[in-house]
Amino acid sequence: MLGPAAVVAAALLVSVGVLAGAGADPLAALAALGGGAFGDRFALVDTLVKSCPLALTGLAVAIAFRSGVWNIGAEGQLLAGALAATAAAHAAAERPLALAAALASAVAAGALWAGLAAALKLRRQVNEVIATIMLNFIAARLVGFAVHGPLMETAGHYPQSDVLPAAAHLPTLGGGLHGGIALALGAVPLVWLVLHRTALGFRWRAAGDNYYATHLAGLAPARATMSAMLVSGGLAGLAGGIEVTGVTHRLFEQFSGGQGYTAIAVALLARLHPGWVAVSALFFGALTAGAGAMQRSAGVSAVFASIVQATVILALLAAEAPRFAHRRGRRRDDLAPRAGTAA
Repeated sequence: MLGPAAVVAAALLVSVGVLAGAGADPLAALAALGGGAFGDRFALVDTLVKSCPLALTGLAVAIAFRSGVWNIGAEGQLLAGALAATAAAHAAAERPLALAAALASAVAAGALWAGLAAALKLRRQVNEVIATIMLNFIAARLVGFAVHGPLMETAGHYPQSDVLPAAAHLPTLGGGLHGGIALALGAVPLVWLVLHRTALGFRWRAAGDNYYATHLAGLAPARATMSAMLVSGGLAGLAGGIEVTGVTHRLFEQFSGGQGYTAIAVALLARLHPGWVAVSALFFGALTAGAGAMQRSAGVSAVFASIVQATVILALLAAEAPRFAHRRGRRRDDLAPRAGTAA
């Protein structure tokens, strides 16, 4: 089975072939991409800022996947968090706790959005892939409604909110970095500790490995599924809250650049390990940050970064296919006793 480094190398080789086939200079393009991501202090800051939401949403996806729930809704949960943070920040205005209220609202909204999908799965057996994808679209439409209606800027010129009050802005760490990066870095070891050193994390992993055996052991897998989704959605919502309070300082249509979808690749490349999620997020953040420089310096469209991302995802699917097939077979075996009992 290919490791993450081999997957990235294979994806880059394929992408270089695509560039060469299109008549571009692959080495110049890759050099420009690397320079735009790490070439100087400004490039590095841009990479770190773009990696922040990917790290949090990647952790969110990793928690859900480890618990056996295919949460494809980090995008919608991020948007719900950004919307709630904006509304809370404007409601709190310049009060001292405006920032705390905004971030807490973001976490709560993301958790609620994920909890809806979990409730549909547990109470009505609705496939979580379908539920979370549909909730993504609903969240995007709610953001559109808000910035065209109740949260639209006072001037009324553009579909966006007013700038958040200064009290709701994340503090800066110097050099263009914001405090959300520290929150994201702190979340990485915290998630690892919860997953691998607490009873709650054990229940999550047990439910993901063998739902029926977890039920027989009396570990309440349904409760574990719900709690995992709530924490997963809360992290994705926090990513949206950090983006609006630390980067854009206002809400607008098309707020997310697809970080919630990229988070799936981030988590899979990291093999769902919280520590490697941070490294994987940095890789994808570098691709996004370097894409513009590549277009300016090497004359290669920024779409090339999307090609690399798509190739990484395809390589991951090819590498992980045997493991997923084994898990599907094991889950069928898990269901056999249940069917026999019903008979």
